[in-house]
This record gives sequence, C-alpha cells and structure tokens, in this order.
Amino acid sequence: MSLIRYQSPEISTWPAFDRWADLRDEVNSLFDLPVMGNFARQAQLFSGWAPALDLYQNNDNVVAVVELPGIRKEDIDISLHDGMLTIAGERQSSSSNGDKAERTERFSGKFRRSITLPTPVDANKVNASYKDGILTVTLPKAEEAKPKKVEVTIA
Repeated sequence: MSLIRYQSPEISTWPAFDRWADLRDEVNSLFDLPVMGNFARQAQLFSGWAPALDLYQNNDNVVAVVELPGIRKEDIDISLHDGMLTIAGERQSSSSNGDKAERTERFSGKFRRSITLPTPVDANKVNASYKDGILTVTLPKAEEAKPKKVEVTIA
C-alpha cells in the first residue's frame, strides 16, 4: 500500500505549487535522517558537553539558570570577568562495581559555559544557589544599568 499526498482542489490547479511543496518535503526529509542525529552526537562527544543555560532579566537582576544534574556543588566553578559569566565543572562518570557499560547516553567529563551578560552587573553582590540539579546564579544589575524614572517639570 502506498500513501498519496492529499491535494486540495485549489492547489492542484496550480502545478507549480505542488512542485514547491514536494521540494520542501524532500529538503525536510534530509534533516530527518537518523545519520544526521548521529553526526551531531559524535561531534558533541569529541567537543565535550555543555549543560543547558537560560538567561532572564528584570529591572533589578540578571538570572542564569543552568541544568547540572548529577554534579556535586563542590565540582562547580562560577566566575565573572569583563561582563562574561563562566560556569565550569566536571561530571564524574558513574560506573558501578567496575561493570562494563553496554550503553552510555549521559555525558561525563569537564564542561565550560560562557555567556556575555546583556548589562553591567555588581560583581560584589552575585548570589548562587544549587538545588535538585539546577544552578541559579542571580547577578544584581549595576546601579548605572538600572532603569531610572525621571520626573518632567513643566516650566
């Protein structure tokens, strides 16, 4: 049994649209090949791993939230230099009783994430907390970077 793509009556009167749709589907199928996913995974194996990082901003703070499951807080280093936040550390591989791993999908080893902050921050007031594998770094904005309300007087 073969599947045939549905064609609405309006589009079928314009054969050029069908050709564009077919071309789009062919290009999309190139990226769906399992081989492509394998290349990305192999590239990450050779380059190390990088934890997911989200950066938020409000009127007073810049907040970085980083996923670091399975890492002890002692193995995390946080530094701030010239407006760049760097989070580095190492996840130890978890082999139990010297057993040989049949399949490993969790990355281990050293990592380093650096991100340029969108605004100047006060380095003396930076706060970090680590709970349930989530690192939250709160970076208070420098006074000159905070929005200020200016009163307008009519003369």
